[in-house]
Amino acid sequence: MAEYEPSPDGRVVEVRKSSSMGWIIALLIVVALVVAAFAFGFVNIDQTSTGKLPTVKVETSAGEAPTFDVNTATIDVGTKKATIDVPTVGTKKETVDVPTVTIQPAGNPDAKN
Repeated sequence: MAEYEPSPDGRVVEVRKSSSMGWIIALLIVVALVVAAFAFGFVNIDQTSTGKLPTVKVETSAGEAPTFDVNTATIDVGTKKATIDVPTVGTKKETVDVPTVTIQPAGNPDAKN
């Protein structure tokens, strides 16, 4: 597209501006023609053989997993006899089994609390 504008010295100057709209329209026409060619059967693509991935051989040698020496705490859960108040119509002392937990720290499994 060309336009003519006067310059400051009085001459007439041709100014050309490019437009990308023409390229977009041309691209849309090409896409429409390709779609129409497939839709009306002008182009038919049939697979004549199947594809195959290449064969890959990987050789490895035996690895070794790391080893660890882990010391963990020993926890004993049990019960012991204890006298507590049990609510009833009244209260009375009664002996029941209550839970206990004993922990021996890691690294010293023979120590007793």
